[in-house]
Amino acid sequence: MPSAVAPRRRRYDDDDSSNNARDPEWDTATSSKKARLNINGDASPSQRNPMLPNGYGLHSNRMQPETLQSKGSRRTHRPGSIVRVRLANFVTYTAVEFLPGPSLNMVIGPNGTGKSTLVCAICLGLGWGPQHLGRAKEVSEFVKHGEQEAMIEIELAGNPQKHSKNPMIKCNIKREGNRTNYSLDGKPSNKKAVVDLCRSFSIQIDNLCQFLPQDKVVEFAAMTPVELLRSTQRAVAPQEMLDWHEKLKDFRRKQKELEGRHQADQDALENLEGRQRMQADDVQRMRERDDIKEKVKMLELARPLPKYRDARRKHGEAKDKRKKATEELKAAEDEVEPSLRAVNEKQAYQRQVELAVNERKKAIQTAERDADNIDRRLKDLHERKGELNAEADAEKEGGRKSREEIARLKGNITRLKKQIEEQPPDLDVSGFNERVREKQRSVDDSSKQITDLKQKQQDIGSRGREKADRIQNAKKGIANLESQAGQQEHKLKSVSSDTAKAWEWIKEHQDEFEKPVFGPPIIECSITDMRYIDQIETLFQRGQMLTLTVQTNNDFKKLGNILHDQLRLSEINMQHMAGTLKDFPAPVSKEELPRFGLVGWALDYITGPEPVMAMLCANVRLHQTGVGVRDTSTEAYDLLLNSPIENWVTTKSSYKFIRRREYGPSAVSTNVRDTKKAQVWTTRPVDIGAKRQLQENISEWNEEIDGMKREVEEAQTEIGRLRDDIREKQEEIRRLQTEKAARQKALAEIRALPTKLAQQEEKLAAEQENIAALRQRLQAISDKVDAVTRDRVRAALDYAQAVQTLQAHHASLHEAELMLLEAKSDLETLTAKSASVTDLLAAKRAEIEGYARETSALLDQAKKILAVCNRILQNEPNHVREFLQSLPQEQTSEELESEIESEKARLELLAEGSDRGVIREFEAREKRIEGLKAKVEEYKEELRDLAGGIEEVRGKWEPQLDRLIGKISAAFGENMKGIGCAGEVGVAKEEDFEAWSVKILVKFRESEPLTPLDSHRQSGGERAVSTIFYLMSLQSLTRSPFRVVDEINQGMDPRNERMVHKRMVSVACGGVPSLSSNANSFDPTSTRTVGIEGETGHNGTGGDEEEGAEGEGAGGSQYFLITPKLLPDLTYERGMQVLCIASGEYMPERPARVDFRSCVDIGRAIAVR
Repeated sequence: MPSAVAPRRRRYDDDDSSNNARDPEWDTATSSKKARLNINGDASPSQRNPMLPNGYGLHSNRMQPETLQSKGSRRTHRPGSIVRVRLANFVTYTAVEFLPGPSLNMVIGPNGTGKSTLVCAICLGLGWGPQHLGRAKEVSEFVKHGEQEAMIEIELAGNPQKHSKNPMIKCNIKREGNRTNYSLDGKPSNKKAVVDLCRSFSIQIDNLCQFLPQDKVVEFAAMTPVELLRSTQRAVAPQEMLDWHEKLKDFRRKQKELEGRHQADQDALENLEGRQRMQADDVQRMRERDDIKEKVKMLELARPLPKYRDARRKHGEAKDKRKKATEELKAAEDEVEPSLRAVNEKQAYQRQVELAVNERKKAIQTAERDADNIDRRLKDLHERKGELNAEADAEKEGGRKSREEIARLKGNITRLKKQIEEQPPDLDVSGFNERVREKQRSVDDSSKQITDLKQKQQDIGSRGREKADRIQNAKKGIANLESQAGQQEHKLKSVSSDTAKAWEWIKEHQDEFEKPVFGPPIIECSITDMRYIDQIETLFQRGQMLTLTVQTNNDFKKLGNILHDQLRLSEINMQHMAGTLKDFPAPVSKEELPRFGLVGWALDYITGPEPVMAMLCANVRLHQTGVGVRDTSTEAYDLLLNSPIENWVTTKSSYKFIRRREYGPSAVSTNVRDTKKAQVWTTRPVDIGAKRQLQENISEWNEEIDGMKREVEEAQTEIGRLRDDIREKQEEIRRLQTEKAARQKALAEIRALPTKLAQQEEKLAAEQENIAALRQRLQAISDKVDAVTRDRVRAALDYAQAVQTLQAHHASLHEAELMLLEAKSDLETLTAKSASVTDLLAAKRAEIEGYARETSALLDQAKKILAVCNRILQNEPNHVREFLQSLPQEQTSEELESEIESEKARLELLAEGSDRGVIREFEAREKRIEGLKAKVEEYKEELRDLAGGIEEVRGKWEPQLDRLIGKISAAFGENMKGIGCAGEVGVAKEEDFEAWSVKILVKFRESEPLTPLDSHRQSGGERAVSTIFYLMSLQSLTRSPFRVVDEINQGMDPRNERMVHKRMVSVACGGVPSLSSNANSFDPTSTRTVGIEGETGHNGTGGDEEEGAEGEGAGGSQYFLITPKLLPDLTYERGMQVLCIASGEYMPERPARVDFRSCVDIGRAIAVR
């Protein structure tokens, strides 16, 4: 948008110079081509009184003293109201300043000039967000196009008791990072501090009853009565009333929640108690049965007890029997003791003889081991003597070889001495090396020439391939020039080279996509009837002509990545289109079009692939755009205005209806553009010059390719010659290197002869030393042989002595064995005589052992049963242990089993219940009943407390709310009465405080009763009148220092708008008498015009900020009314301030010098003529 320039006008009662300070942002935002303004908003003296268009003169725009009221009646700004708003690079403005009055401020001007921008600036500048405007989502979107930073400065009227000067709020909006910075009175601050300051003045930007921007009008109209009550209280009621209402709603929510829970628990309690009574008898019977079952179970647990007592008794009896048998054995042994003593003595003698035999056997074994050891030692000494003899033989063989080696070394030494005396051959190594290097340099030079020639061949090949590609492309270009498709592709390249490259790539890679990808309409589409080609192309924008059509999401993502990331193409338009032409029906049938002056739809005269056509229907609206051959007549225009057709194009112009449905069916504007001449789908002859140029290029490139071929062949011949030369040189190098190596080897061998001679002499000396050492080793071996011989003699003597000892031990053993045979014979004789006595004693011992085993078994059995009894007593509950301990000690197992059977018989007499979980359910239900009884009592106590709290808070809140709504109703009724209608406002009181609402009743005709205001009973204009009167009724009660309403009069008819305006002026201006009610009463000195620089505009001043009712008066707070239209002959009051925002191509180049009062005077003069 063009920039805006507006002067600042000094207030007559403002002595604070800081309010007139100018920021650097303000100066830089103003165009350098514009005249600098003086403090009164005029241009410099040298530029005064230039001629306006049509020759009208320009006069001073300073207010005339005689138009002002007395100082005593002038109205001042209420604390918190807006004194000044200054903008820079904000939305449509480059720089502008607004100076609103303290009462009613009417902001008027055509659509799009920047009226609502003032509303946006107030909202954002005071710390609230863009969500309260209903426009952009990000604050950075309010920065003027092409700029990086915007500035909002708002001066609020200060409270004399708190502020020494007016608070100054400044907001800087940065596009980069979407950031805002705030300052208060020139000091850096933050958003929270700004909002807190505004709330201290009771400013409520987030309350639609106080701040109603243009894009929130529909939202306000859709506000429910409940929401309206809340917003009304926020606007005019003290904060304590809002707190009381919220507390009552919270109390009621808790009360309903408690009542619901209380009733649910009460019902559950009654239900549980009834079920308990019904099941009491069954539960009693089942409990008795359970008691019997429990006793049977405990009796069965007691079975081990009598078994333990029985096992312990049997164990005692077995011990007694064992004791008695032991005593009987002792008596029998005493009786037969003399006869057994002789047997025992003989047995003792036999054992002694057996010990002697065993000892003599051990002595024989020891003697045998000693003899064996001596024999093994004799064998080892014999083997050792053989080893020493073999070692001596080996040493003698080594001496023989050493003597032979000494003879050989002496012959070598004689030969080497003769060779040393001979002269070595000559060898010129540097000469050989120089000849080899010369040959190698020649080889390297030839290799480099071959490399250069090969590189030259590659370069020629690359240039040849490039020329061949150019020839192929030129041939294709000739073919394309001769075809329609080729011509269209040629046009595509001239329009967008990036799109042409993308289409070439797509054609070569179509098989890589899920579904076919279609080129831009400039390629894929054609006109079916060339009579309408101008109309059809007029509908298209450049981007729509270049849009690629993709049929799947995957293909869309894939193609986007390839074109942008890989091919680096920037000017690419793509669209995913999955629908068909069936998804785009025409608004009316083709047969109805002639009565509108149309011959068909645009879709009828263009053809192409269905996905491309569907894409064009979605973007260009071909199925909804009519085509005509003649320009539209007035009658046809009226018919189209009331039809579903919103777009059509003729041979001269294209038309498009823009409807603002939120303002009613009559809010319609028309966008008209000229029909342009077709450039894309036109048929043109082949470009002969372009074709001839391509043919000449092909001939020239073919000649260059032939020359390149000859150069390649010459280079290849030279490479072959150089390779033959390299092979010859390399063979010569190898021959020289072989000869040099042979001569170097012979010279090295001659030079090594002294070293070899010394080595041979060293070896000779070593062999001679080995011979001397050999003699010493042979002598040592001979000494060892003598020592081994002496050891063998001693071992032989020891072996003879060992054999004699072994023979003596054998004789002693034979003697002992004879004595053992005699002892065994005597013992057998005595044993046979006492056999009967022995059998008797053995039988008695066997009897005792049997009793011992029986006693042990019974003891183990008793211990096991005792362990079972202990486990039962440890693991079972106390009542089970007490029951087991109470059983009679003398009770036997048979008696216990009899008692168990008796209890089981009783159990069978009691029928078993159908549900074994009844008792558990009964007991659980009993616990739930006790818990519910306690909860019910708690609920009753809480409900009594809540009822008392509701009664107390309602007693304070309801009377004040009734008085407040009563005042609003009186003001609303008075406002409605002023236009010949009736109305009242009440409170719809419900049991639930959440549902309390404002009830607005209106009557627009004498014959009808008062009816609720809603969208079903009243028209849009009637609802608009009622809404604005309701807002006006809050004017004298509002706590906010200012209120904003943007375009609330849209949709009103002239009569209602005129009456509403009159009443609004009367209320907002505090009842100050009007100057007049006719057109001539409108005082231009109370008017400010804000213009848009660049489209030429002006900000004139009028209407002193200080005039109006005294103090607060009856008018209440400051009021902003924004409207794009204004009827003539409206009422004007002294307290009004009119801000006229003007723009357009006929505004003067220096808008600051426009005198709005002079323009009005000229208009009056013309009207008089």
